[in-house]
Amino acid sequence: MSISAALVKQLREMTGAGMMDCKAALAETGGDLEAAVDWLRKKGISKADKKAGRTAAEGLIGVAARGTSAVVVEVNSETDFVARNDAFQNLVRNIAEVALGTDGGVEAVAAAAYPGSGKSVAESIRDAIATIGENMALRRSAKLSVGKGAVATYVHNAVSEGLGKIGVLVAVETEGNADAARSFGRQVAMHVAATSPLALTEAEVDPAAVAREKEIFSDQARQSGKPENIIEKMVEGRLRKYYEEVVLLKQAFVLNPDLTVEKALKEAEKEIGAPATITAFVRFALGEGIEREASDFAAEVAAAVKK
Repeated sequence: MSISAALVKQLREMTGAGMMDCKAALAETGGDLEAAVDWLRKKGISKADKKAGRTAAEGLIGVAARGTSAVVVEVNSETDFVARNDAFQNLVRNIAEVALGTDGGVEAVAAAAYPGSGKSVAESIRDAIATIGENMALRRSAKLSVGKGAVATYVHNAVSEGLGKIGVLVAVETEGNADAARSFGRQVAMHVAATSPLALTEAEVDPAAVAREKEIFSDQARQSGKPENIIEKMVEGRLRKYYEEVVLLKQAFVLNPDLTVEKALKEAEKEIGAPATITAFVRFALGEGIEREASDFAAEVAAAVKK
């Protein structure tokens, strides 16, 4: 049977699939539009499965906030080119909005309903893989909430509202003015984006990291040949310096290095109008910790020519 250009165009608009795939789908299904959609979905999922082994280390960090909660998600793609794609950006933006209605865990977000689709987030990502043509993954997500106060958000290197390469949440608990708390929290979030602290307080620093630093400091101090009691004090001094470098509340505040973040919070309480506490923070940097595959560009070109 003859497949009209209008029917091909309609199927392309419905599915985002390529023109030749749409023509093939309509030919296989006798021009039945719904059956063609199913045919493409099956073919698309097959393609998505083949792509699933490829490293997805690009993509976007997305943040969203509502009331006294905020979320940050990382959705990866294979290339930065796709991260600039409007369809991919909408996908990440919608996933962040969906995450607000969950506990923030990856499994809960993946299982949640994707807006206007009748599908889960995980299924919608698979559909996007088939449509856009790259491996993608919801890598991680986190949610912070406060009883009273605000959870501030900040996106660094933003490509669009709420989307960028680094996303930070800072929770400020207070009975005071929530807008003032959010404003100060955003400043702290900018600080966190710049300094990447390991923990909020000294007690939250990984004990293994502290032990490792202490061992290094001790060995360095012993090389000076000083007595053990002096060495102990030297190590204590070095540890204090270490905490000032890696603990958020102890760090020199980027916006006013004369104050620590802890002291800057005390100053901010004047605007907030009540005592305030930073209860938590989250910092996601795109692709951190992902091992990227080494690319042999010449081999890729040669393989493409042979196809």
